[in-house]
Amino acid sequence: MTTAHTGLALYSQTADDAAAAVINRYSTSFGIATRLLGPRPRPHVRNVYALVRVADEIVDGPAHDAGLTPDKERAVLDALETEVMDAIATGFSANLVVHAFARTARECGIGADLIAPFFASMRTDIDTAAHDDLSHDAYVYGSAEVVGLMCLQVFLNAGMSAPARPAADLVDGARRLGAAFQDVNFLRDLDDDAERLGRDYLDGAADDERRATVLDRIDADLAAAASVIPHLPPDCRAAVTTAHDLFAELSRRLRSSPAGAGRVRVPDGVKATLAARALLGRPPKGPRS
Repeated sequence: MTTAHTGLALYSQTADDAAAAVINRYSTSFGIATRLLGPRPRPHVRNVYALVRVADEIVDGPAHDAGLTPDKERAVLDALETEVMDAIATGFSANLVVHAFARTARECGIGADLIAPFFASMRTDIDTAAHDDLSHDAYVYGSAEVVGLMCLQVFLNAGMSAPARPAADLVDGARRLGAAFQDVNFLRDLDDDAERLGRDYLDGAADDERRATVLDRIDADLAAAASVIPHLPPDCRAAVTTAHDLFAELSRRLRSSPAGAGRVRVPDGVKATLAARALLGRPPKGPRS
């Protein structure tokens, strides 16, 4: 016989706690933003992020450092995707991060249409070193835009009796915010990606003209996303505004810093100010404001 203290409820809470530890360890910016979510969506967004982070680590260094070959990395990634889909079908996984994500996916309506493109982009990192515009767009869709769509499913459906489909404007905003986040990170990590991983996601963005084109695209995506944030549920707006404004600030700082100047960061005091501004209900900032 099981009780609430020893059964599935305890296991699921432990899984949620494990996912929260992942985001707190790996991302201060998203950690700050996630804490501003209401209690309804907060654990589910953490669960999404934790799975994304674990999959990303398989192809971004730790697995290689452990001695895995590219073929073995691919096998581990394939096994993780299979485990995720099995856990969504059954409601259980022995992997705490997978269990947490599957619980979120079942409640919020996250299915193979979003999960498969994500894992496809992760596989791309194993065997693709340089991207052109076409492969960049495909990679960003799977690695970032679908993550935004997963979070949108959470924002709309966490705690609801049945998941609903999001409106088209929210879908576009979620995709473009995810794309902006990814391109900002590509620019921030340009040197590290090239030197440590041997990758070029932006087809020569160290060139000033190419870099300016990427920043213009980022700013346009951030503006499009900002226009739909007021349409999100109230318990999500401050968190999404904070995340948006952090990356708008990064875009602004990238534009004023030359390529090769080191990884651009937002000071903790500025992060706190942006979070406070969002909590007061202020609209998202423009990247050049």
